[in-house]
Amino acid sequence: MKIKCLIIDDEPLAINVIKNHLEHIENFELINTFSNPIEGLNFLKNNSIDVIFLDINMPVLDGINFIKSLENPPLLIITSAYDQFAIETYELDVLDYLVKPIEFPRLMKAVNKINKRLEGTNKIPQENSKENPFIFVKIDKKKMKKIFLNEILVIESLKDYLKINTLTGKYIIHSTLADFTNLLPERDFIRIHRSYTIAIDKIDAVEGNSIEIEGLRYVIGRSYIDDVKQRILNSAI
Repeated sequence: MKIKCLIIDDEPLAINVIKNHLEHIENFELINTFSNPIEGLNFLKNNSIDVIFLDINMPVLDGINFIKSLENPPLLIITSAYDQFAIETYELDVLDYLVKPIEFPRLMKAVNKINKRLEGTNKIPQENSKENPFIFVKIDKKKMKKIFLNEILVIESLKDYLKINTLTGKYIIHSTLADFTNLLPERDFIRIHRSYTIAIDKIDAVEGNSIEIEGLRYVIGRSYIDDVKQRILNSAI
């Protein structure tokens, strides 16, 4: 079963950005898009939706009053060019607030929140959420690459880019290490340095202040050493 989505935004370009991102997420299905929020309200009267990607500044009916008009709102993701409405919308139980332009890694962070929220209601297919999970990354302007999380070895920061080292290849993407690490399950990955996040189950050896993976050594940063020791070193038998 797929997660049914709706996009309501008076900017066609903004709709296309989210639409293109969602095409690369297998368990999400875009049902419809509306540039007129009134048409969106009428659609919701007769259709069941799991998530709405909603703009704030729209003619006739703005996003905040749109939310207030819903009796049984689905999950709400705000997509706005302005951040000053964040506090007000969170008081309306908005799940996430995305500031335009919306990059794919940031949308994926919202998608993970949606998955976690809906998982408790058994709306997420278990084979996608728990068995061999994956993530899509943009490796050039047009191509999205599926990477299985259990194949990731090390994610290395290259200033504004990342190098993702996996069992099957290496990929360069445009993202920060902090943003990408936040997309990964905390129980399986740990940041060990300002330049490295590693897969815990891929560690071959730990010696001093370094970790060995696939024959390569990675230094543990001073500010990360306590957390690394707690989660890895202290678990040694």
